[in-house]
Amino acid sequence: MLSLTFFLYFGQLGVLVPYLGVFLDGRGFNSQEIGELFALVTLMRIIGPNLFASFADKSGKSLGILQIGAFLTFATFCSIFWLNSFWGLTIAFGLMMLFFTAIAPQTEVITLGSVRGDATKYSHVRLWGSIGFIVLTVLAGKLIDVFSSEAPIYISGAVLLGLFLVTLSLKEATASEHKSSAADSIWRKVRTKVFIGFILSSTLIQISFGPYYSFFALYARDLNYSGQETGALIALGVAAEVIIFLLAGRLIGRFGVKWTLFVSMLLTGLRWYLLAVAAQFWPTLIVSQLLHAFSFGLIHAASINFIHHYFGVQFRSQGQALYTSIGFGIGGAAGNFGAGLIWQQGQGAELAFTLATGFALLGALLVACIPSRYMPK
Repeated sequence: MLSLTFFLYFGQLGVLVPYLGVFLDGRGFNSQEIGELFALVTLMRIIGPNLFASFADKSGKSLGILQIGAFLTFATFCSIFWLNSFWGLTIAFGLMMLFFTAIAPQTEVITLGSVRGDATKYSHVRLWGSIGFIVLTVLAGKLIDVFSSEAPIYISGAVLLGLFLVTLSLKEATASEHKSSAADSIWRKVRTKVFIGFILSSTLIQISFGPYYSFFALYARDLNYSGQETGALIALGVAAEVIIFLLAGRLIGRFGVKWTLFVSMLLTGLRWYLLAVAAQFWPTLIVSQLLHAFSFGLIHAASINFIHHYFGVQFRSQGQALYTSIGFGIGGAAGNFGAGLIWQQGQGAELAFTLATGFALLGALLVACIPSRYMPK
């Protein structure tokens, strides 16, 4: 059931991340408004993960937090069917994202507890999230062509209901996974140069994703790709991600977290540069999407491995929450907001992806500066 939870969770992301811009464009929003809405919604990823992780670590009830989050995500999402204004949709999507952030960190904690931190076993469970992303992305792209830009919200509603129902069959992690020591403090871990370097690099990578997450589907449409073709391109990237998840445990074990992150971030920079200068050529888009294996898949697997070993049993939920809220929350919000300002209905696409290249390379540089002896092997 953990595999199915990942399938539905990331399947939901496979609907909204690529196509929320298309949905909002269909509702009459311009690129700046789309970027602002993305940014405001993403800010919920700063508040939510830490709030829910604190409850989970103190109560030892990760599963309960997960189930409540899944139910409230579905309940708040339903309001989107009756809203159309900028602030109405922003508040609705924001509340949905706030509760949605309760799901992934607790699922990660329960999964890592069940596989006892084994990177290979974790990757084999987590890859089902990538499969869900592929299936729902292709389906949503096809339904947009057949019906309209409203299709993503109908698919999302069904997926979120299914996700809540699946969480009801999960089992709680063992109590030992949640034990904490009053003598210890998570801030002792957070204040180190190692964690600061790691979290800053993670934030820079998420900033670099801003143009891709906010506008790739619209970018592909401007390049005369259909919704189905766009879905296939996105699915190709996630298919490459599935393959890398199968290999992630061995790659991290062979090269270590530091160099896995470093090389993956360099390749992420290459990916954005290709989109900036040669996106009009379909082979470029294919290569760019294949690099998603590194820019998301391997970076994510290595980052989760770092969090699991660096924070240990005591603060694993809060460590995961910090990674999500700072990297994906602050970084994602900044990237989405900046992309919205620069995009200018597609006229600023080259500049947006060029800047994304710089942020990815700067993230790689920060990782290179972290002494290897402080990183998990």
